[in-house]
Amino acid sequence: MPDSAEGNDIPVTLEATAALLARYRAGDERARDRLLARYLPLLRRWAHGRLPPGARSLADTDDLVQISLVRALKHMGTFEPAHEGAFLVYLRRIFLNVMRDEIRRGTRERRAGEPDPTLADASPTVLEQAIGRQALEAYEAGLAQLGEEQREAVVLRLEFGMKFEEIAEATGKPSANAARMAVSRAILRLAEAMDEHRT
Repeated sequence: MPDSAEGNDIPVTLEATAALLARYRAGDERARDRLLARYLPLLRRWAHGRLPPGARSLADTDDLVQISLVRALKHMGTFEPAHEGAFLVYLRRIFLNVMRDEIRRGTRERRAGEPDPTLADASPTVLEQAIGRQALEAYEAGLAQLGEEQREAVVLRLEFGMKFEEIAEATGKPSANAARMAVSRAILRLAEAMDEHRT
């Protein structure tokens, strides 16, 4: 996921994320801007289609992506990524929490005065329509059972669509082949966990 360094065309890889986070913690606003420039497009692409239809009038996906990034940066004092890819997984989790908060808030506003205003919007997201709500629930439950490194491998490959070379760089693996093997093992463990959830 290269981007360009300020003022030239030198590629900057995910390897620099930890350094940018450290600079941001030290008060460097340019580091914050670089993090936003790097992760807004990635998170925006990933988030597309995840907001349920009933919630889309409440907030634009781009708004929720920006809220998620700002919220993540506010908590940088307590977040120490073990690997560069951990930051994307962290952003994913924050976005899902922001989205759930937005759905709950919108549901309460729409159903004011009705018996149960806290019911979640039953409209399926685009992702749920594609793979089915039960499969998505099993996927999320299985993902929660994985260790941090396995969860990173699955999310970076399946959700962010990273190449094995990028995953190797983001997770500290020595090669694309090592990343491929790690992803394969993680997906196998995920499938087992999903089967356990279904039964």
